[in-house]
Amino acid sequence: MTPLLAFDTSTELLSIAVEADGRILARDEPGGPRASALIVPAIVDLLREARIELGDLAAIAFGQGPGAFTGLRTACAVAQGLALGAGKPVVPIDSLLAVAEDAREGATRLRVAVAMDARIEEIYAGEYVYGDGVWAVARAPLLTNAAALSARWRAEPPEVVAGSALAAFGAALDTGAARRVPGAQPRAAGMLALARRRLESGGALDAALALPVYLRDKVAQTVDERAAARAAKASRP
Repeated sequence: MTPLLAFDTSTELLSIAVEADGRILARDEPGGPRASALIVPAIVDLLREARIELGDLAAIAFGQGPGAFTGLRTACAVAQGLALGAGKPVVPIDSLLAVAEDAREGATRLRVAVAMDARIEEIYAGEYVYGDGVWAVARAPLLTNAAALSARWRAEPPEVVAGSALAAFGAALDTGAARRVPGAQPRAAGMLALARRRLESGGALDAALALPVYLRDKVAQTVDERAAARAAKASRP
Protein backbone atom coordinates (compact mmCIF):
# COMPACT_ATOMS: atom_id res chain seq x y z
CA MET A 1 0.00 0.00 0.00
CA THR A 2 1.48 3.34 -1.08
CA PRO A 3 2.22 5.68 1.87
CA LEU A 4 -0.18 8.50 2.69
CA LEU A 5 0.21 11.72 4.69
CA ALA A 6 -2.67 13.55 6.42
CA PHE A 7 -2.88 16.62 8.62
CA ASP A 8 -5.41 19.05 10.08
CA THR A 9 -5.02 22.51 11.64
CA SER A 10 -8.68 23.59 11.64
CA THR A 11 -8.83 23.68 15.47
CA GLU A 12 -6.41 24.35 18.33
CA LEU A 13 -5.05 20.84 17.70
CA LEU A 14 -2.20 20.25 15.25
CA SER A 15 -2.73 16.69 14.06
CA ILE A 16 -0.44 14.84 11.63
CA ALA A 17 -0.32 11.17 10.61
CA VAL A 18 1.52 8.98 8.12
CA GLU A 19 0.54 5.51 6.95
CA ALA A 20 3.39 3.41 5.59
CA ASP A 21 4.09 -0.33 5.43
CA GLY A 22 0.90 -1.13 7.29
CA ARG A 23 1.79 1.17 10.20
CA ILE A 24 0.22 4.46 11.24
CA LEU A 25 2.45 7.02 12.92
CA ALA A 26 0.56 9.96 14.40
CA ARG A 27 1.35 13.13 16.28
CA ASP A 28 -1.23 15.33 18.03
CA GLU A 29 -0.05 18.46 19.81
CA PRO A 30 -1.22 21.99 20.62
CA GLY A 31 -1.26 24.13 17.50
CA GLY A 32 -3.53 27.14 17.17
CA PRO A 33 -1.61 30.29 16.22
CA ARG A 34 1.69 28.35 16.35
CA ALA A 35 0.58 25.69 13.86
CA SER A 36 2.03 27.55 10.87
CA ALA A 37 5.50 27.46 12.44
CA LEU A 38 5.25 23.92 13.81
CA ILE A 39 3.60 21.92 11.05
CA VAL A 40 6.37 21.57 8.45
CA PRO A 41 9.10 20.54 10.93
CA ALA A 42 6.63 18.09 12.51
CA ILE A 43 5.83 16.57 9.11
CA VAL A 44 9.52 16.23 8.29
CA ASP A 45 10.14 14.49 11.63
CA LEU A 46 7.23 12.10 11.14
CA LEU A 47 8.29 11.19 7.59
CA ARG A 48 11.81 10.58 8.85
CA GLU A 49 10.45 8.33 11.60
CA ALA A 50 8.42 6.41 9.01
CA ARG A 51 11.55 6.20 6.81
CA ILE A 52 9.84 7.59 3.73
CA GLU A 53 10.26 10.62 1.49
CA LEU A 54 7.63 12.99 0.14
CA GLY A 55 8.11 11.40 -3.26
CA ASP A 56 7.02 8.04 -1.85
CA LEU A 57 3.54 9.31 -0.96
CA ALA A 58 0.43 8.45 -2.96
CA ALA A 59 -1.12 11.79 -2.02
CA ILE A 60 -1.30 14.46 0.66
CA ALA A 61 -4.58 14.70 2.59
CA PHE A 62 -5.52 17.81 4.55
CA GLY A 63 -8.43 19.09 6.60
CA GLN A 64 -10.15 21.67 4.42
CA GLY A 65 -12.50 22.94 7.12
CA PRO A 66 -14.73 24.38 8.22
CA GLY A 67 -12.68 25.73 11.09
CA ALA A 68 -10.36 28.49 12.22
CA PHE A 69 -9.55 30.91 9.38
CA THR A 70 -5.79 30.97 9.95
CA GLY A 71 -5.65 27.22 10.52
CA LEU A 72 -7.40 26.50 7.22
CA ARG A 73 -5.06 28.82 5.34
CA THR A 74 -2.11 27.06 6.94
CA ALA A 75 -3.31 23.57 6.00
CA CYS A 76 -4.06 24.55 2.41
CA ALA A 77 -0.76 26.37 1.93
CA VAL A 78 1.27 23.48 3.34
CA ALA A 79 -0.67 20.89 1.32
CA GLN A 80 -0.16 22.88 -1.87
CA GLY A 81 3.51 23.53 -1.23
CA LEU A 82 4.37 19.93 -0.41
CA ALA A 83 2.23 18.49 -3.21
CA LEU A 84 3.59 20.83 -5.87
CA GLY A 85 7.16 20.20 -4.76
CA ALA A 86 6.72 16.43 -4.82
CA GLY A 87 4.44 16.27 -7.86
CA LYS A 88 1.65 14.64 -5.86
CA PRO A 89 -2.13 15.15 -5.75
CA VAL A 90 -4.05 16.38 -2.72
CA VAL A 91 -7.09 14.88 -1.00
CA PRO A 92 -9.26 17.48 0.78
CA ILE A 93 -11.11 16.10 3.81
CA ASP A 94 -14.16 17.66 5.48
CA SER A 95 -12.87 18.51 8.97
CA LEU A 96 -16.29 17.88 10.53
CA LEU A 97 -16.38 14.43 8.93
CA ALA A 98 -12.99 13.80 10.55
CA VAL A 99 -14.59 14.64 13.92
CA ALA A 100 -17.38 12.14 13.20
CA GLU A 101 -14.78 9.48 12.38
CA ASP A 102 -12.99 10.22 15.65
CA ALA A 103 -16.28 9.71 17.52
CA ARG A 104 -17.17 6.47 15.70
CA GLU A 105 -15.02 4.34 18.01
CA GLY A 106 -15.33 1.21 15.89
CA ALA A 107 -19.12 1.30 15.41
CA THR A 108 -20.29 -0.33 12.17
CA ARG A 109 -23.49 1.73 11.86
CA LEU A 110 -23.88 5.20 13.29
CA ARG A 111 -25.32 8.68 12.75
CA VAL A 112 -23.21 11.46 14.22
CA ALA A 113 -24.15 15.11 14.65
CA VAL A 114 -20.97 17.18 14.81
CA ALA A 115 -20.88 20.54 16.59
CA MET A 116 -17.59 22.45 16.76
CA ASP A 117 -17.10 25.74 18.57
CA ALA A 118 -16.77 28.46 15.91
CA ARG A 119 -16.29 31.26 18.45
CA ILE A 120 -18.31 34.50 18.25
CA GLU A 121 -21.20 32.52 19.81
CA GLU A 122 -21.52 30.36 16.69
CA ILE A 123 -21.12 26.68 15.83
CA TYR A 124 -19.91 24.70 12.82
CA ALA A 125 -22.38 21.83 12.48
CA GLY A 126 -22.92 18.86 10.19
CA GLU A 127 -24.40 15.36 10.31
CA TYR A 128 -22.95 12.14 8.95
CA VAL A 129 -24.12 8.54 8.62
CA TYR A 130 -21.76 5.56 8.68
CA GLY A 131 -22.64 2.15 7.28
CA ASP A 132 -21.16 -0.58 5.09
CA GLY A 133 -17.71 0.83 5.71
CA VAL A 134 -18.36 4.30 4.28
CA TRP A 135 -19.57 7.70 5.46
CA ALA A 136 -22.39 9.67 3.84
CA VAL A 137 -23.26 13.31 4.44
CA ALA A 138 -26.72 13.64 5.98
CA ARG A 139 -26.49 17.41 6.52
CA ALA A 140 -23.73 19.45 4.91
CA PRO A 141 -21.60 21.70 7.14
CA LEU A 142 -23.16 25.03 8.07
CA LEU A 143 -22.61 27.91 10.46
CA THR A 144 -25.33 28.14 13.10
CA ASN A 145 -25.95 28.93 16.77
CA ALA A 146 -26.89 26.99 19.89
CA ALA A 147 -30.59 27.94 19.83
CA ALA A 148 -31.12 26.92 16.20
CA LEU A 149 -29.14 23.72 16.56
CA SER A 150 -30.97 22.73 19.75
CA ALA A 151 -34.31 23.31 18.04
CA ARG A 152 -33.29 21.07 15.15
CA TRP A 153 -32.12 18.32 17.50
CA ARG A 154 -35.37 18.47 19.47
CA ALA A 155 -37.26 17.93 16.21
CA GLU A 156 -34.83 15.24 14.99
CA PRO A 157 -33.00 13.77 18.01
CA PRO A 158 -29.43 12.74 17.14
CA GLU A 159 -27.92 9.40 18.11
CA VAL A 160 -24.48 10.81 18.89
CA VAL A 161 -23.31 14.42 19.27
CA ALA A 162 -19.58 15.06 18.99
CA GLY A 163 -17.29 18.05 19.08
CA SER A 164 -15.91 20.97 21.04
CA ALA A 165 -19.18 22.95 21.10
CA LEU A 166 -20.46 20.55 23.76
CA ALA A 167 -17.96 21.89 26.29
CA ALA A 168 -18.03 25.46 24.96
CA PHE A 169 -21.82 25.87 25.12
CA GLY A 170 -22.73 23.49 27.94
CA ALA A 171 -26.45 23.32 28.75
CA ALA A 172 -27.21 25.87 26.02
CA LEU A 173 -26.96 22.94 23.58
CA ASP A 174 -29.92 20.60 24.07
CA THR A 175 -28.65 17.17 23.02
CA GLY A 176 -31.50 15.20 24.58
CA ALA A 177 -30.65 11.54 25.14
CA ALA A 178 -27.82 11.51 22.58
CA ARG A 179 -24.44 10.06 23.51
CA ARG A 180 -22.06 12.99 23.91
CA VAL A 181 -18.43 12.89 22.74
CA PRO A 182 -17.01 16.31 23.66
CA GLY A 183 -13.41 15.25 23.12
CA ALA A 184 -13.83 14.27 19.46
CA GLN A 185 -11.43 16.16 17.19
CA PRO A 186 -10.38 16.09 13.52
CA ARG A 187 -7.48 13.71 14.11
CA ALA A 188 -5.16 12.90 11.22
CA ALA A 189 -4.96 9.20 12.12
CA GLY A 190 -8.67 8.84 11.39
CA MET A 191 -8.38 11.03 8.30
CA LEU A 192 -6.05 8.49 6.69
CA ALA A 193 -8.86 5.97 6.18
CA LEU A 194 -11.16 8.70 4.83
CA ALA A 195 -8.45 9.87 2.45
CA ARG A 196 -7.63 6.34 1.30
CA ARG A 197 -11.25 5.68 0.36
CA ARG A 198 -11.51 8.98 -1.48
CA LEU A 199 -8.22 8.39 -3.27
CA GLU A 200 -9.36 4.94 -4.41
CA SER A 201 -12.63 6.38 -5.72
CA GLY A 202 -10.86 9.00 -7.82
CA GLY A 203 -11.23 11.89 -5.39
CA ALA A 204 -7.65 13.17 -5.55
CA LEU A 205 -7.17 16.69 -6.92
CA ASP A 206 -4.40 18.70 -8.50
CA ALA A 207 -2.44 20.61 -5.86
CA ALA A 208 -3.65 23.94 -7.26
CA LEU A 209 -7.18 22.98 -6.18
CA ALA A 210 -6.29 22.67 -2.49
CA LEU A 211 -8.86 25.16 -1.23
CA PRO A 212 -10.37 25.72 2.23
CA VAL A 213 -14.06 25.61 3.13
CA TYR A 214 -14.97 28.92 4.76
CA LEU A 215 -18.45 29.25 6.22
CA ARG A 216 -17.90 32.70 7.65
CA ASP A 217 -16.76 35.93 6.00
CA LYS A 218 -16.16 37.74 9.27
CA VAL A 219 -13.14 36.52 11.26
CA ALA A 220 -12.87 39.14 14.02
CA GLN A 221 -15.19 40.84 16.51
CA THR A 222 -15.52 44.46 17.51
CA VAL A 223 -14.81 45.44 21.13
CA ASP A 224 -18.55 45.57 21.87
CA GLU A 225 -19.12 42.16 20.27
CA ARG A 226 -16.33 40.61 22.33
CA ALA A 227 -17.84 42.06 25.50
CA ALA A 228 -21.28 40.69 24.58
CA ALA A 229 -19.81 37.26 23.86
CA ARG A 230 -18.04 37.19 27.24
CA ALA A 231 -21.27 38.17 28.98
CA ALA A 232 -23.23 35.46 27.17
CA LYS A 233 -20.63 32.83 28.07
CA ALA A 234 -20.62 33.89 31.73
CA SER A 235 -24.42 33.57 31.89
CA ARG A 236 -24.47 29.92 30.76
CA PRO A 237 -25.30 27.27 33.37
